[in-house]
This record gives sequence, structure tokens and C-alpha cells, in this order.
Amino acid sequence: MIIYPYLKKGATIGVTAPSSGLQPELHDLLKQAIQQMKDEGFQVKSGKTPWTQSKAKSADAAARGDEFNEAMQSEGIDIIIPPWGGELLIEMLPHVDFEKMKRKWILGYSDLSGLLLATTLITGMATAHGTNLIDLRGEDTDHTTAMWKSVLSTEAGASVLQRSSEKFQKEWQHGTPSPHVFHLTEQTEWKTVSNQPKKLKGRLLGGCIDIIRHLVGTLFGDVNAFINQNIPGEPVIWYLENCEMNTTDLRRSLMQMKLAGWFDACSGVMFGRSPANHPVDGYSVEDVYQDLAHELEVPVIYDIDCGHVPPQVTLINGADAEVEVAKGKGTILQHFKP
Repeated sequence: MIIYPYLKKGATIGVTAPSSGLQPELHDLLKQAIQQMKDEGFQVKSGKTPWTQSKAKSADAAARGDEFNEAMQSEGIDIIIPPWGGELLIEMLPHVDFEKMKRKWILGYSDLSGLLLATTLITGMATAHGTNLIDLRGEDTDHTTAMWKSVLSTEAGASVLQRSSEKFQKEWQHGTPSPHVFHLTEQTEWKTVSNQPKKLKGRLLGGCIDIIRHLVGTLFGDVNAFINQNIPGEPVIWYLENCEMNTTDLRRSLMQMKLAGWFDACSGVMFGRSPANHPVDGYSVEDVYQDLAHELEVPVIYDIDCGHVPPQVTLINGADAEVEVAKGKGTILQHFKP
């Protein structure tokens, strides 16, 4: 069964950096995000790691693990939202005490998806793939991103509906700050490999494929054991997004997941918009999607609101989902089913 945390009104946010923290010249971004959360009625407790960064990490692996464990075990912290992702989260996974985790949300994406997926697979506790803290610093928040509070405030046994965004951000414009951080200029269009309307149903699992592929074959990535112990006989919808890989690297990563049995119970795959996916020798990302759909014999949806091309919906690892895509629009209905 799946265990769902619950975000209560006036909750205390724990800020820790299991991956990257912020250099001193970027501290104002974190201060703005913390103040915005306070303005919205949250309490905030920050550790030391968000304020430090050296050699591609906020601190050494043990220090990151210790601070994360303290936050997860603290009665005074209700949800953990790291400042952002990074590069070397995987170093700290061996230092995480999964047995002593209290029921609380962990929210984030990118490098953090390795921690999110590992936590759900090992403990059966749902985790939230969505916005990071830095991107919540704006005076206002676009509707798609803002749904993180509604999703995480859904009670166990209840359901929550999210819709595809109207527009997405093509490129970052740090020199021209926006009241809601993102510059949403491009028309959103959710697509299917078949170019036909599709419906998917199953339990959600996924994350940034650049990161979670490295869990394959480790004790942090035993997908089949998770399925057998927590959702026996139920299908899985995989949601994936590519941060930096070209198309052949993406293809290799998907094959690695397939060969490891991660897609054995798959009922469909969803891919987020990507800033990468550069073709190799004419092999496009659409070719990758078509190959996967053919091999797995399941629907493949792509360019959904997930990952490094914002905004993004909040996807719950472990939740039972119904996904519908038609005429470029999409809906995701998540049931917080045990």
C-alpha cells in the first residue's frame, strides 16, 4: 500500500540541500523564496546546506545526509522543499535513514528525483515531483505551478485534477524578472506518438531520466520489489523528462530501464518537454518515442508539463492516475489510493 503525507495549513517547510546549495551571490534568491513562503502563511526552517556550495555540491555526502535525516525525523517540520536540484545527490543516498522517516512530503525535481523515487520505492511513502523552492519566490505563481499546494493538501483516499498549461517558457530571461518567475510565451501542446487521443491508467513513478537511470541495479531502484510489496498486480505509468542527454543517450537509458525490468508492468509512458533531445545522425526524439511505443506496446505521450521547461504539474510517485490527452490538451486525475 502507499502512504500519503498531508500538507496542513500553516505548515512548516524544512529547507535543506541534498544536492546543490547556493553560492553567496545567489543567496538573495533563497531569501526571497523563504519570505514569499512566509507571506503565504507557512513557517520556514532552514538548515546550513542551502547556503553553501563548492565543487558541485552543497556539502559532503555525510553532512547532506545528516541534515536531511534530521529534517525528515523532526516533529517540527511538515514538508521538505530543497532550494533546487544539482548534480551529485546520488552521493548522499547511502547516508539516508529510510527506516526513521516520518510521514511528510518531499517536493522537488531534477537531481532531487533520485531521492524522491528512491524514497517511494524503499518506504512506500508517496513523494512529490514538482516545483522547487527557488521558483516559488515570485509575487505571483502561474496556475499550473500553484497547484502544488492543492495537490499536497489532498487527503488520503481523495482525488485531485490538474490540467495542461496554456503556455510554457521557451527560455530563461534572468535579466528581466517576472512577477511569477517564469516567462510563459509558447503555446502548450501535449502530443501522442499515434497522433490520436489517448487514455492511461496506472500508478505514477518517474523523474529526471538523467538521474533515476543511475538507480538501476542498486538497492535504491528495486522497482519490481516495490510493485510486489505495495501495488501488486497494478500497472505503472512512467513519467520521464530529459535534462541534458542527446537522443542516443536517451535511447540507451530507456533500454537500460527496460532490460532491468522497470517497464514490465508499464501501461504507458509520459515525457516532459526538454531543452535537450539533440538528434544524432538523424535519429530524432520522436524516433525514440516511436521505438519505445512499438517495443512496449503501450501509449507514449510527450511534451507534457514536467521537468526543466516550466511550468510543470505536480506528479505524485505512488498515486493512482488517469491521464487523458486529446487535441493538444491533457488532464491528470490523481487518486490518493492506498
